[in-house]
Amino acid sequence: MLYCFRIRQPTFLNSLSFLFQLHSDVDKGVGDVKYTLMGDGAGTIFTVDEITGDIHAIRSLDREEKTFYTLRAQAIDIKSGQPVEPESEFIIKVQDINDNEPKFLDGPYTATVPEMSPLGTYVTQVEATDADDPTYGNSARVVYSILKGQPYFSIDPKTGIIRTALPNMDREVREHYQVLIQAKDMGGQLGGLAGITVVNITLSDVNDNPPRFPKSIFLLKVPETSEVGSAVGRIKATDPDTGKNAEIKYVIVPGDGGNVFDITTDENTQEGILILKKPLDYESKKAYTFKVDASNAHYDHRFHSMAPLKDTATVKIAVLDVDEPPVFSKHSYTLEVHEDTPVGTIIGAVTAQDIDVSNSPVRYCIDWKSDRDKYFTIDEVEGIIATNELLDRESIAQHNISVIATKVSNPLLSSHVPVIIHVLDVNEFPPEMSVPSETVVCENAKSGQIIQSVSAEDRDLAPAGQKFYFRLPPEEATKPNFTVYDFGNNTAGIMAKRNGYQRSQHELYFLPVVIEDNSYPVQSSTSTLTIRVCGCNSDGTIMSCNAEAIFLPVGLSTGALIAILLCVIILLVIVVLYVSLRRQKKKDTLMTSKEDIRDNVIHYDDEGGGEEDTQAFDIGALRNPKAAEENKFRRDIKPENLCVPRQRPPVEDNTDIKVFINQRLQEYDADTSAPPYDSLATYAYEGTGSIAQSLSSIDSVTTDADQEYDFLSDWGPKFKMLADMFGGEQSYNTDTVT
Repeated sequence: MLYCFRIRQPTFLNSLSFLFQLHSDVDKGVGDVKYTLMGDGAGTIFTVDEITGDIHAIRSLDREEKTFYTLRAQAIDIKSGQPVEPESEFIIKVQDINDNEPKFLDGPYTATVPEMSPLGTYVTQVEATDADDPTYGNSARVVYSILKGQPYFSIDPKTGIIRTALPNMDREVREHYQVLIQAKDMGGQLGGLAGITVVNITLSDVNDNPPRFPKSIFLLKVPETSEVGSAVGRIKATDPDTGKNAEIKYVIVPGDGGNVFDITTDENTQEGILILKKPLDYESKKAYTFKVDASNAHYDHRFHSMAPLKDTATVKIAVLDVDEPPVFSKHSYTLEVHEDTPVGTIIGAVTAQDIDVSNSPVRYCIDWKSDRDKYFTIDEVEGIIATNELLDRESIAQHNISVIATKVSNPLLSSHVPVIIHVLDVNEFPPEMSVPSETVVCENAKSGQIIQSVSAEDRDLAPAGQKFYFRLPPEEATKPNFTVYDFGNNTAGIMAKRNGYQRSQHELYFLPVVIEDNSYPVQSSTSTLTIRVCGCNSDGTIMSCNAEAIFLPVGLSTGALIAILLCVIILLVIVVLYVSLRRQKKKDTLMTSKEDIRDNVIHYDDEGGGEEDTQAFDIGALRNPKAAEENKFRRDIKPENLCVPRQRPPVEDNTDIKVFINQRLQEYDADTSAPPYDSLATYAYEGTGSIAQSLSSIDSVTTDADQEYDFLSDWGPKFKMLADMFGGEQSYNTDTVT
């Protein structure tokens, strides 16, 4: 059997400390048995002597790290190496010692308690923990105590609950407290370990103080020109409380200043701001006195009976006199004047006065910006307004001017007042007919029939109840054709006086109509109404108003009229085609076929025009280059479009003819407007006046021997040059060259 002997050890183990001894009944003490150790910590924490069986701890043990270890031991025969006994298990339990102090894991602490709290009011609770074994001895039993913070607070030694130790602590006296708390193990006995923490305690505010004015009377001075709604002064009460408890509400006690002033609170400074509700007037009242209450906007009912939560102060406001501008008797003036009133007519007056004590005289003027055309003038002393120009209601019906009043003692002080001047209408324009001045009457009109209604308009301003009257002039009243019937409602009707009207006899009638108004003075005008006689059907629908229509056969239908019109159009088309064919035929007699034109072949059916025929080619341009600048159109070919002559640079008199011809050749080659048959020349008659006489053999009066042709040899090169200029193969009638 394997035995384990437990040996009492000191409370703290050092390295290689002996713990206990293993021994087997087989072991006779002669060294033939050895011991082995296996399990938790074997070889690292615990070791065994193989011969004696002594077990040692090779390092210190910590119960807080591991509370027990399980080991297995065995006795083995040294010679055979076989176990002499079965394996045995051992448990080593580490006993605790007081090696850990209490600790406040949540410290430092912060707590708040209302001021004026009663004795024993709960503040907060602290807690310390000890890592030692609470089941073994007093190592983990903690006791709490206050090292600093008395006599204001106390702590329960077992629970760590902190409470107030003094009643009615005042925040305004002291607001912050720092309390030092100790936790000691071993039940607080001597030799125990201790831990310390700090608790910061703040007294929270309660509304236990009323606002107080630093003085009982506030004196303020306010200029009489202060604007309504502006701040005119500030007063302030103080409250030692904080936050909402320090918010103050100001109220004006009903009395002298309640209707003139108001008071509000500045949220940032808690000052009372006096606001002006009504204008001040030094001349009417020079001072105001009233009381103001300052109270807490929020208060605690628990402290309401301690003291009144408001304070009262007196406010005296002195109104300061300020030099003010003149004041008009009215805010605006409205005047009336008839148009065309003579210049200088008085139409009204404005008045202003100095309300200051000085009572300075006032001077008046019209703001030039409001009366740029100077229609009006004003007396600078009396303020009397008169006309300066003739007024026309039809041009400007209302004038809006501004009058300025200034003080003689201080011209910089001025005031303005608007003056509205209505220009009243004078009946100066006669009424006029407002409908078109032309109407029609049917040939089959009946006597008494209204053929047209007319009305009138007046450029004058129409007064209430204005009436227009319509009538014929006296000389027209006896005529038997038409009359005017006044309906009495500012309109009239044109009435036929007989049955039937004939266009063939009288197509137009001119009826003068007299229109009068009822204003003063009475104005009248005569308008002439043109009446055209028209053909109408039986229901009065107008069919035709043209005089020539009366010669058409009676009863001709619309279809017949359309057929006649188509025939006329066809006839016109035939005439146009005939004229076009005639013109084409005439053109073909003067020119050969189109194929001849394209081949540039010229046929001469007669002799050329001679000296006078210079339009086809003017050789004079070779003699006088300036003549080439003239714009000459060819008479032998009708151009399709007439083009604006080209602007050519002037040619000097001494210009070489060859250079001149080359320039013209390039010019004509680049001209896109020239026709392709510009070399075609036809002559329908023989020219006259040639110096060389006729070159033709026709009717020649001389024989070939007498005729001299030497002069042509000089022109040969010139003909070649001209041919090159006008496009290659050409044929020229020499009768045209001189």
